[in-house]
Amino acid sequence: MTPATEVMVNPQVGLTAPEVAERVARGEVNAFPDPRSRSLGDIVRANTFTWFNGLIGTLWVIMLLVAPIQDSLFGFVIVANTAIGIIQEYRASRTLAKLAVIGEARPTVRRDGQDLSVPKDAVVLDDIVLLAVGDQLVVDGVVLRSEGLEIDESLLTGEADPVDKVVGDQAMSGSFVVAGSGVYRATRVGAESFAGRLTEQAKDFNLTNSELRTAINGFIRAISFLLVPVGVLLLWSQLVRADLPFDEAVRGTIAGIVTMVPEGLVLLTSIAMAVSVIRLAQKRVLVQDMPAVEVLARVDTICVDKTGTLTEPGMRVQKVVPLSRDMTTDAVAPVLGAVAASAASPNPTLQAVAEEFRSPGWSVLGLTPFSSARKWSAVDFGEHGAWVLGAPEIVGADAPAEVRQEADDLAGTGARVVLLARAGQLPSVDDVLTALTPVALVAISQELRPDAAQTVSYFLDQDVTVKVISGDNAVTVGAIAQEAGVPGADHPVDARDLPDDPQDLAQPIDDANVFGRVTPLQKQQMVEALHLHDSTVAMTGDGVNDVLALKKADLGIAMGSGSGATRAVAQLVLLDDRWSVMPSVVAEGRRVLGNIERVSDVFLTKTSYSVVFSLFTGIFAVAFPFLPRHLTLVSALTIGIPGFFLALMPNTERFRPGFLRRVLLFAIPSGIICAASALVSYTVALWVGEPLLAAQSAACITLFIVAIGVLLMSARPLNALRIGIVALMIAMFLAVLFIPFLSTFFAVSLGPERYSLVAIGAGFVGVVLVWLAALITDHWRRPPARTTRRSTRRPVR
Repeated sequence: MTPATEVMVNPQVGLTAPEVAERVARGEVNAFPDPRSRSLGDIVRANTFTWFNGLIGTLWVIMLLVAPIQDSLFGFVIVANTAIGIIQEYRASRTLAKLAVIGEARPTVRRDGQDLSVPKDAVVLDDIVLLAVGDQLVVDGVVLRSEGLEIDESLLTGEADPVDKVVGDQAMSGSFVVAGSGVYRATRVGAESFAGRLTEQAKDFNLTNSELRTAINGFIRAISFLLVPVGVLLLWSQLVRADLPFDEAVRGTIAGIVTMVPEGLVLLTSIAMAVSVIRLAQKRVLVQDMPAVEVLARVDTICVDKTGTLTEPGMRVQKVVPLSRDMTTDAVAPVLGAVAASAASPNPTLQAVAEEFRSPGWSVLGLTPFSSARKWSAVDFGEHGAWVLGAPEIVGADAPAEVRQEADDLAGTGARVVLLARAGQLPSVDDVLTALTPVALVAISQELRPDAAQTVSYFLDQDVTVKVISGDNAVTVGAIAQEAGVPGADHPVDARDLPDDPQDLAQPIDDANVFGRVTPLQKQQMVEALHLHDSTVAMTGDGVNDVLALKKADLGIAMGSGSGATRAVAQLVLLDDRWSVMPSVVAEGRRVLGNIERVSDVFLTKTSYSVVFSLFTGIFAVAFPFLPRHLTLVSALTIGIPGFFLALMPNTERFRPGFLRRVLLFAIPSGIICAASALVSYTVALWVGEPLLAAQSAACITLFIVAIGVLLMSARPLNALRIGIVALMIAMFLAVLFIPFLSTFFAVSLGPERYSLVAIGAGFVGVVLVWLAALITDHWRRPPARTTRRSTRRPVR
């Protein structure tokens, strides 16, 4: 598709239905693939055709040719695991697709003279698109009408300052409206648009591109380098030095190689993430970026906007305070009504004013729309004068002290306060407000959400710092924050007095928790300052003034009723606008990541003891200590089955950086102890003259006992459910030992022979050693003590 040539479309009418149909038939629609989603075929291919599946699949085929079916069970486990992974990811993908339809932005287009809200992929070439504050542009186009239109292109160009758009200017998809309103004609749609080209470049899908997945993949890559040399060593030692038959040598070699690969850990990580997405979707939380699940578990600071987060949606005028004797509320009412009616896309404040005061129908000669950065708007009504409405600190900067004091007193009640002032002429966006005559203060009430205090209390109990960052008056923000129980709310900070440089801002943002009169750029700078102190920051917001901060935060959380631009850049969207769902959302992230670390302990322990077994066999040229079916049995009962359940259990511990280091501190000593205990049992059985199969059975029993000890240590803190799972695994192993069919099938039994006592004794000694090793390594694995900062303590009541 080529860019549109100049066409004649009446902006008052837009395209007609036949013209839209023609463009749809030609494929001139705003459709391009979503980089965050993939088809069932893509999911199947991604889960099936992996390097390790190819390796293990090849070994499985070889094993089927040279050994009994019992020794090929590991292949069936891989098939089952892959199928489970495909099903869970497909379920998560379908759930996200359904929720995305609810949360996506719907642009307004003009067709046949009517303004219609349509899905973004229904916009066609030459459509007339209407723009209002908070709208994200979904196609490229040329501006046809501008009423103070200002567009933020920072997400595309990196330029923080909004760009004034006049008739004839180009507008790029991916940018968003921060002030004013306008109309533009779509000139590039779909893959030809700016956003479409970016999507094409970023179309690679990453399920869990996170520290957790990176660490696991890094470990697996390291192990993969060992597979070939260890495999060659094993085969050579079995064939040449141990002089075993070819089929037995191959069977022992494959057993050693397969067990070294923690393939189930990658799958379990993906399953846990997918299950988490489904669970969050049930809470009406849309996950737009999968790594958000991990970040949820690591958050230690959450920044919230006051309006719409701590307070209920919607506002109402509480009172009007005239500032001169000759001015009454009745005289002010038509001015307020006219100012509110002049805005093409009124913000919540102007909506509240418009609901309270009827518009007199005055003609608008000029307009300077409201901007979060300026914090005021202005209208020229000709013979009725020019008026400015905005923050008292800005509009009333030159006002008498008693006016500012009256504004502070009203703000102290938790109300939003705006000042109406008369101007000699209409100020432009670049003017400094001077020579204004204050006329009246308007107090607009906001109600604290009933569950706000409970939600704040949860975060404080979880050692998460809560910071309130708002564009409202600092006194107003402090009053609402204090009612919600935010520490430090009695000392709110006016952001106009803060430095601009994030380095200089780091200490003030650390010392205080409540900030008012914060500009959109300052919100972004505050997030950057928190990062300087290694904080993991979540940012919630619903307005266009929150977009930059949401993008900069580790985790951006948007309200479902917020602006389209806000929802587009956030990783999580709370579709029901309930901030009270956040505790359960954070708990979900901690559950998933904490449990994956717990399960990683046992998976990498298996890899550790497998490497020791392979090296021991290769160096000392003895028969491999296990049949493949032995390792399949032990892995299933001490890792695979319990790991699946452990990964889905509650866990409230905050995930911390250094995942791989902590896991290896546990897994390497535990793996060495497992291997040493099993090898002692195996060696003693051979030494007393037992046949090879009996010695392998003894090693299997010892390994199971020590591995159960490892499972118990990794499952701490133990509770009835976790102990029950471990007990069930022990019962299943005992069934294998004493039920003849199963004992024969797995070639493992426990009888009165002397080696059985040695196997059990070596196992219990190994359990004690694992327990002692865990006590020692816990000193390096547990989280460092956090210093309690003055700003995070609870207020004394």
